[in-house]
Amino acid sequence: MKVKSKLRAAKAAKLKLAILDATIELIGEGSFKDLHINDLCSRVNISKVTLFKYFPQKEDILLYYMRIWTFHRAVEVHRNEKKGVEGIYYLIIQLSNSFDRNPGLVLSYLGYLANTHTIEKPFPIRIDERQLLYPDIEDVNIIDIQPMDQLLETFLLEAIFNKEITKSSNPKDLAYLMVSIIYGSLLTAHALRIEPSKLYFRRNIEMMLNGLK
Repeated sequence: MKVKSKLRAAKAAKLKLAILDATIELIGEGSFKDLHINDLCSRVNISKVTLFKYFPQKEDILLYYMRIWTFHRAVEVHRNEKKGVEGIYYLIIQLSNSFDRNPGLVLSYLGYLANTHTIEKPFPIRIDERQLLYPDIEDVNIIDIQPMDQLLETFLLEAIFNKEITKSSNPKDLAYLMVSIIYGSLLTAHALRIEPSKLYFRRNIEMMLNGLK
């Protein structure tokens, strides 16, 4: 029974990641709202019943995309031990890279946050999904996945401890402010066609951090 259960879990993990990969490929630089479920099911070779078993709502794929994104960042921080201001800039660079590759997904995620009336719950990532993505990391199952605001708060606490930030401020409030700047920068870069986005995001964060020195 345990063997069958493990096989089912491994199959489910592969399928969920395949659905996410197919979503990214089908959307490209387009919008998530233009993604058709029939096209997605055809690409992965599954039925709608199977798709909705793992993602009851189409928007759940957006939440899964962002959860996997934050998981990748958690692994990178774990591997490279990014800390303080260096960690903040690293996170900004990774987000801008994702925005350049998949603007439709990133902007659609922001749109989902703007329109939902409930508090977003982190989409679960199972052990099998973690191991599929990083089979070379033995302790991948214990890596803590923090949402962006918490990860930024951790970096800010480290920056304060290392005296990279000298003005007395509440790290949680600073993290919220930084998230506001990041999300606002994403929308502004898209609306005004600002390129390269990486430099624009970094400059906005730099102005905030310079005011804290």
